[in-house]
Amino acid sequence: MRHAANAAKSASLAQVSAGSLEHTTKLRSKLAIPTPTSVEEVEHNGIVDSMPPPEPEKKPASMPAPPPPTAEEWKLASTYTLKNSKRYRYNWGQLVRSMMGTAVEGPQQGQVRLHIEIAPDGKIAKVEVLWTTSETAEKLALQAISALPPLPPTPTGKPLVFEKTISFEPVEMGWPPIYKYDCLPDPPAFHNPYAWDGASIQHTAQGNQEAGSPVTSASPQTDCPPDSSSDSIDAEEKDMKRQFDQWGSGRLNGVN
Repeated sequence: MRHAANAAKSASLAQVSAGSLEHTTKLRSKLAIPTPTSVEEVEHNGIVDSMPPPEPEKKPASMPAPPPPTAEEWKLASTYTLKNSKRYRYNWGQLVRSMMGTAVEGPQQGQVRLHIEIAPDGKIAKVEVLWTTSETAEKLALQAISALPPLPPTPTGKPLVFEKTISFEPVEMGWPPIYKYDCLPDPPAFHNPYAWDGASIQHTAQGNQEAGSPVTSASPQTDCPPDSSSDSIDAEEKDMKRQFDQWGSGRLNGVN
């Protein structure tokens, strides 16, 4: 009897001891000092938090080909003789570019400079590549030239010789030309009055200036065609923007 009571008492004490030990363990775990975070982990977390979100994939810039010249524009160009048939030359370049397709940003973009000779009947007599910055631009330009439709005769009835740069880039590289000043005479070429070739007879600076400054009239020529001053609104707008960008106070003062 006494042995059974002692056994029960021992079991009860064992349960109490186990419960006390478990309570003590939990209490110690709560009061335990947390393990400090390593420096590497802190730096890694800081770098991850400071990194900007990934940017979306950038789509390459592109520019579609311009429309070909209209029949009305070719009609004006076929009789415009000023400035080496300026209208005809511009229409020709626009027609070639319109047949080259859309220009996309990348290694294939670039420019090509051509020497062109057009026969009096409008047929291409000679094409020579002077330089190029893109094999793709050169290839497309030559393909377009070989596939050109019949062109009007040259305005002067003589061979038309000129150089032209074709741009195959996704940015604006030109603007419609302005024709209203074509009737004005070309300014005289600059002549340095102090230059000397070392062999010819030297003259005074004043004498050189008088000899190298011919009197030119600022009045328009009398044989100007009636359409010489007719410029499109788009041409006028882009010409004014070009002048503002070039001569604006911000650019002159070094402000972008």
